[in-house]
Amino acid sequence: MRQHLARWWTDFWMRGAGPDRFGRLATWLAGWPHAPYKARVALAHRYPQGYIAPSAQLSGRRIRRGRHVFIGDGVVIYQRQDGGSVELADYVELHRDTIIECGRGGSVSIGERTGIQPRCQLSAYVEQIVIGRGCQIAPQCAFYPYDHGTAPGQPIGSQPLTSKGPIVLEDDVWLGYGVVVLSGVTIGAGAVVGAGSVVTRSLPAGVVAVGSPARIVRERTAMDVGQLDTQ
Repeated sequence: MRQHLARWWTDFWMRGAGPDRFGRLATWLAGWPHAPYKARVALAHRYPQGYIAPSAQLSGRRIRRGRHVFIGDGVVIYQRQDGGSVELADYVELHRDTIIECGRGGSVSIGERTGIQPRCQLSAYVEQIVIGRGCQIAPQCAFYPYDHGTAPGQPIGSQPLTSKGPIVLEDDVWLGYGVVVLSGVTIGAGAVVGAGSVVTRSLPAGVVAVGSPARIVRERTAMDVGQLDTQ
C-alpha cells in the first residue's frame, strides 16, 4: 500500500516537473519519497521529461535535452550570450556539482547514455566539446578546448584565448578519475584513459593510455572488453 501511494504521488507531481519555478517545486515534491543522489536516476528513466534536481542551475536559451535525461544536485549549465548550444541526448546523466559552460562560440554535445560523474568541468570556450554515446566519465574530469596566452608584457587576465581544435570523445570511451583533456584532442572509440592522466595528443580507438602526458601502454583485448562491460 505504501509503495502504491508513493508511486501515485510521484506520478502526479512529475507531470509538472521541469526547469521553471513551478517545475522545480513539482520535482522536489515528486522526489520526496525517494532516496537521494543516484537513486533519483530511476525517476529520469521512468519519465520521458527526465529529472532535473531542484538545486540544479540551467542558464541559457540554447539548452536542448533529450528524453529521460538526469541532471543531479548542484549541476550548473551556464551559457554566455556568445556561447553555442548545449545538447544532451537521450538518457544522459550529469551527476552532482558538474559544471558545463560555453562561450566565445564554444558548444557542448553529449551523446546518448553517456554518464558524467560528480564534479566534472566542461569549459567549452572558442571550440566544441563533443562526447559520443555510451561514454563513462569518472569524477573530477576536466575538458578545456582552449589555451590561455602567456606572452610577456601583457597581464595574464588580458591574454587572448586560442585553440588547437575541438575536443572529441568517440563512442564507448572511459575516462578514469581526474583525467584532464586539452584542446585539439580526439580520443578514439573504446579507448580507456587511466586516473590522473593529462591527454595532450589524440589517442586511437581501443587503446589504454595513462600518465601526464598520456601515453599508450597497451591495446584492449577481447577479454578486457568483456570485463569492462560487466563492471
